[in-house]
Amino acid sequence: MNPDTDGKKIKIAVNGGIAFGAKLNSKQLMTLSKYMNEDDELELTTFQQLYIEIPENRKEEIIAEFERTGLACYPVGNYVKSLRTCNFCKGEEREGMPVAKELNRRIAGKPVPFTLKVAYTGCIIGCGEPMLSDIGVMKYKDHYNLYVGGKAKGKDAEVGILLKENLTPEELYDTVDQIIDTYSQKGKKRETFFKFWKRVGKDNLEVI
Repeated sequence: MNPDTDGKKIKIAVNGGIAFGAKLNSKQLMTLSKYMNEDDELELTTFQQLYIEIPENRKEEIIAEFERTGLACYPVGNYVKSLRTCNFCKGEEREGMPVAKELNRRIAGKPVPFTLKVAYTGCIIGCGEPMLSDIGVMKYKDHYNLYVGGKAKGKDAEVGILLKENLTPEELYDTVDQIIDTYSQKGKKRETFFKFWKRVGKDNLEVI
């Protein structure tokens, strides 16, 4: 196939899903390469995603092909990003991989005023950088601590604050859902979550 013959292209984000580390296998790489010209490049983002351009008129077909290889596909733009995670180095159950997968399933791809980054780490080492993201989750023993308002770059970079602690998985899902819904409804167009958080404050996030 010659990717140049398929007309207008759109950009999508892909990754290998949530697992032990951010990895792709050879079948996934070969499938991606089918839709690239020799000089094309894949952009690797800080949120464990690759950006690839595909023909718009074949979007559904190609995404289905990607997903059959185990790739996860997400929209690019003003949406909730897929969950950035740690490497789950101490095991799936111990570090809460099922919870990370379910949280990602619930929130990734939701439309928001500006790109929203959510990070997860399975222990207090914090290698998923939850306190430097818009919303961050840190597993501690059998519960989850929730941080908001982190910013990793710029002269106003800031560590997020601990909003809720000792949450059960269901409490975590509900609280994150409510934060994102409030941001979607009350955030200004192209207002980052960091600026939104500074404007509305903790008392107006409307979380349980």
